[in-house]
Parts: sequence; structure tokens; C-alpha cells
Amino acid sequence: MLTTEDYTHFPVQMWERVLSKVKKAVVFMDDKCAESLHWCGGAAVLLDAGARNLKQFSSFEACGVNEPKAVFVVSTLLKGTTVEIIKDIISLSHFQYCVVITTVAHSVHLLANNVTTEMEGSPVFEQFEEKLCEWMGNMNYTAEVMHVPVVFAPVSQQLLLTPMFAHLFPLLPPDLESINAKRPEKKKFGSLLDVDMNSLPVELQFEIKSLASVLNSVFEATGTREESFAVGPMSRIIAGELANHPQAKNRRKAAPNKASIIFVDRTMDITGAVGHHGDNLVEKILSLLKPLPGHVTDIQVDMLELTSLQRTPHSQTTLAPGCLAQTQSPAAQTLWEAMLTNKHKEGVMEVRRQLVETASKEKLPIKMSMGRVTPEQLCSYMQLFKSSWGALESHCGVLQLGLATAQTLRHPNLPRWDACLAFERLLLQALGDSDFPAVLRQLLPLMKPRGGEDSTTSGSRSGEDESGPDEMILLLVYLYSLADEAQPADQDTEEEEEVEKLERELIGVLTLVLTREIELSPLVQKLTGCANPEELTTERAHSAVEKMFDTLRGLSHARDHLKQLRSVYTASDGVHQATYRPFLRQILEEVFRPDRPECPDIDYMSGGLTDLLKTGFSMFMKVSRPHPGDNPLLFLFLVGGVTPAELRLIKESVSTHKPGTQVLVLSTRLLRPTDIPELLFTTQRLLPDIGV
Repeated sequence: MLTTEDYTHFPVQMWERVLSKVKKAVVFMDDKCAESLHWCGGAAVLLDAGARNLKQFSSFEACGVNEPKAVFVVSTLLKGTTVEIIKDIISLSHFQYCVVITTVAHSVHLLANNVTTEMEGSPVFEQFEEKLCEWMGNMNYTAEVMHVPVVFAPVSQQLLLTPMFAHLFPLLPPDLESINAKRPEKKKFGSLLDVDMNSLPVELQFEIKSLASVLNSVFEATGTREESFAVGPMSRIIAGELANHPQAKNRRKAAPNKASIIFVDRTMDITGAVGHHGDNLVEKILSLLKPLPGHVTDIQVDMLELTSLQRTPHSQTTLAPGCLAQTQSPAAQTLWEAMLTNKHKEGVMEVRRQLVETASKEKLPIKMSMGRVTPEQLCSYMQLFKSSWGALESHCGVLQLGLATAQTLRHPNLPRWDACLAFERLLLQALGDSDFPAVLRQLLPLMKPRGGEDSTTSGSRSGEDESGPDEMILLLVYLYSLADEAQPADQDTEEEEEVEKLERELIGVLTLVLTREIELSPLVQKLTGCANPEELTTERAHSAVEKMFDTLRGLSHARDHLKQLRSVYTASDGVHQATYRPFLRQILEEVFRPDRPECPDIDYMSGGLTDLLKTGFSMFMKVSRPHPGDNPLLFLFLVGGVTPAELRLIKESVSTHKPGTQVLVLSTRLLRPTDIPELLFTTQRLLPDIGV
């Protein structure tokens, strides 16, 4: 029987196919493929395989006369901008041998070229090989074009991410309006659940087909026969596409290993992703430290404390940053797993334990101390390694994770995390005790523009009681994601008018807050489309906030179509406080129930015509369908991202309900709370960038 380890090794196997082509070559790679490589060994594995250099996939790069071979690794279709960049690089270089590797399958390239029939061979790739020879200036030179799905990043033993699909997110009510706007009146969709694959924009169709093809590659390489299940409209489309994949039907007939895969839309539980209740160290590290340039998941660790350099305005550009991906050190990988799936306190204690143990092994003069772990204490341990270059080099992975922890614990914005958590708990109780207008009123005093009477004169927002626009937006998303299920559905006209009035007031105050900012956060930049405060006019800010509220109003309707798993909110009963009940926990409880009842909300998607016939017969007789808990291996695919806290929840649910079950989480990204507003309000969900 296969284990999750066999599947987490798949990305490394795919990169080995790329490595076989890079000897004596200069490698050009786009950001999404570079992020996948980053978690599979990084640039070091390319150089060890004989590559001469690794460069950014950009028209501004080229090679010299003494560099005759190039390998291009891209995550897009070989069309449009991608083709132009390849042509530019070749035209400025002196190549005699070019290899182009794309993560997009040939079948998707056929569709992108308006070919709907199956064809023998790879005609699109063969035509592109001829173009490469033309651009190199000699038809006798060598050109190869191939598909290799180097899509997955094995972030942990429990988690595979897909950087290529980091911005794939379930559709929302405004997207339904956009789709319906292009359809005749009689053919408009009533809800997102009615939307099918063919009604989506072609760019999104290509992205979904690419994802289905990638998943099929994993199952093909491991001889897996999967049963697909789905919760949510986008998940149904993806699972249906995987079930109907041309190669999947033949594979499933002969594959010896059985597995279940449940696709779940992130929109089924926005509350869990935007809240600060996770109690997880990695969640705070991802939120507070700067992202690694070009990466969606990893962050920059300041390595200055391990050197003798003085801190100056230029020291950050002098020294390369550290990161969380430590693929070469077993000790660092073990520590990373503990940080990722344990509670905050347990994670911090494990960091200290590992540092003490490592320093003791190296016979460094460490002074033991018990009690609360402080960032100063961790730094004092790590600075001992400065005196021994060998120890520093041997344990660099553990030290980077230790520095990431210390820098997070002393970050000036860390108190805001606890402040947000406290206010979320207040909102949770208030939703059950008061009407919605009263709850909205509680947000107004928090929205303090800079320079106002209550604001600090310095313009700083470092105080824990003075939240910035990011925190305000997060609290609004948290509140609206719960609003309709915590409040009675039959609001009277007077209350609706009161809500509209308060929303107009909130829009006005938040607009003022944005325009008074002296520095725009990355979230505000994406929300408004402005890089600096000078560009941000009142009109632009007001328009962005109005669009945001249009999306907010539909957030808590995402589960309206469900029959059983409709709520993530449990109201106070006078004895117990109101609580948030994670949607994933509810799904896993259903999957692992000993009596194995059929959950009406988890749709079985692999049946095709046979399942439709069974559905018909079930009107007259009892018909059993496959159950997600039938198989020894379970995949959970979170469409739109997963949080570190949810990884711990999954681990705990398995050990509680069905110990020994192998569960592997697949997702588009590892989420920070601020990722959710970006995905909700700024991502082009209907027009993904896949190189068309």
C-alpha cells in the first residue's frame, strides 16, 4: 500500500526529469516554477546536475557566445508573452541547443489553439521546435519542447502546494454577474452552483484543465485509482474535469492503489482563513515577516545576527536572506513540521529545545534557562554559532528557523495579532446577542484616520490598540462571513435600511482612513491599485471600498445550497459562549463516522453515467454509493488555500476519529489572514494569467 511519502516524493521525481536536461546549460525559469524548485532543493540541485547558471525568465536576460545551450522552464502556455520572451532571449544570445519545458499539458495547448479532437504525437510542441530553430538561425540546431508537471511544492510531509495555481479561487456572486452579463436573458444562471465548465471564460477553463491534468499525472505516476468528491461549486467543476479527463478513465481501470480525494471550496469557510484564532507559530511568521521576492509562500529571514556586519540602511542588500524551506537538513525539516502543525507555545518550545540540543552537540558554551521562551533568549543561543564556522554551516537550516521565530516574537506588529483575536471573539458573541446594525456600530470607533483627534501625533500605528486599514478590512471580512447565519434571515425593512445607512458610513470612514495613510500596506496597494499615497485619490479609495462591500454582502451565502453543513457558527446557549466551528472539522467528522452515513453535501463526482443510473434506481431501492472513508488514503484539496491551523486540525481529527488513516493535503497556497481580502477583492478570478 502506498503512503503519503510516495506522493510527496512525486515533485522531486518530476524535477529529476528537468535535471536530466540541464547539463552545461543556462536555465531560464519563471517565478512559479522557481518557487516549486525552491521547496525541492533549490538552485543547488540544478547546479549539482551540471547547469552553468540560473536566470530569471525575462526579455532583459541573455547569454554570451560561450553559452550555446539553454533550458527554459515555464508555468504557462507556449503562447503570447511567453513566446515573445523566449524569442527575445534567443535573439540576443548564440544558442545551438534549446530545451523548452512547460508545466501545461499538450492537450491544453491543443484547446488553446482551437483543436478539439485528440491527435497523435505532440504537433503543437513539434511546431514550436521548428520556431526555436528558426530563432537560433539554423534549422540543423537542436530544439526540444516537452511537458513536465513541475507544479507541486512539497512544503511538508502532510502538504503539497501548487504555486502555479496560487491565484485560483472559487467564484463569488460578482463573478456570477459577470458571467450572466454575457448570456441571453433566458439562459442566465440562478446561482454559482448552476455554472458549468463551458460557461466559464476560456482562460479559466484552461487553468482548470491544467490542474486536472496535473492531478492525473500524480495518480498515473503512483498507480492510483481515485474516487472524487466535492463540496462547493468550483470544486464540483474541478472534480468533474478530473473524472472526465481522457487519460484518467483508462488509468482507473488498471490502477492498483485506491484513494479518495475531496475538493473543498475555500469560500465554504472564509471565517477560518481570515481569523486570528489559529494559535500557530508559522501563521504569525508568514503574516509578520516580509515575503521572499517572487514567492507566494516563503518569507525572508534576516541573517545579520549570525554575522559580524553592522546594521546599516544597506545591510539588507549586502546579505542574502534566509528562508523557511530547509530541504537539505533532516533536523530542520523535523523542526519545521513541529512549527507548522503544533500550537504556538509548543512550536516555540521546540525551537528552543532544538537550538539547545544543537549547541550542546557542538560543545558551545550554552547557558540553560527554563520558563518562558523570549526572542532575546533564542538570539543568545544562536549567536554562539558565530564563533564556529563549521557549526554555523552544518546547522544553518535550524538557525534560519530559529531566527524566523525570534524575529516574529519581537516584531512590533505582533501585539496587533492578539488585539484582532480579542475583537473577533467580541464580534462572535455580539452577533448572537445583538442585531446586525448594533454589531456594525461597534466597528466605527475602531476606524481612526491618521491625524485625527484620537490618533497618535507621530503618525505611527505600532500601538496594539491602534489598528490600521489591514486589520479593519480583516474584521469586516470576518464579520460578514458570519453575519447571515448568526442573524435571523427575515430582517424587516427598517433594519435593512439601518444596515445600508451604516454601510455607507463605514465606506466613508474607511475611505478617509485609506487616504490619510502615509505609507500603503501591500494589501491596500493591491486593493486600490496605487503604489503610493500620492496616487491614492479619494475617488479611487471610495470606488475600491464600494466594490469591497459589494463582495462582502454575499460572503455568508456561500453555504446556502448545503443541506447539513450549513453553519460554522454555534450561538451561545447561556452556559457556553458562541463559537466558531471549522468547516473542515465538520467534513472530517462526517468522513470518519463509524456508521458511515451518506452526507448529502459531499457530492460524489467519479460515477458518470453509472452513478446517474444508480440515482434513478435509488428512488425505488436502496443503492450505496462510494464513501470518502472507504479507502486507506484520503486527499483533501482546498481550492483557494489552507491555513497552518487547519493542518493541525486535520492532524488532530485523524488521530481522534481514525488513527492510522493516511491523509495528504493539497492546496493552491498556504494562507496568511491578509491573503483572503486580496483573493476576494483584487484577484482576477475569471481571467487567470496562464500565458494566453
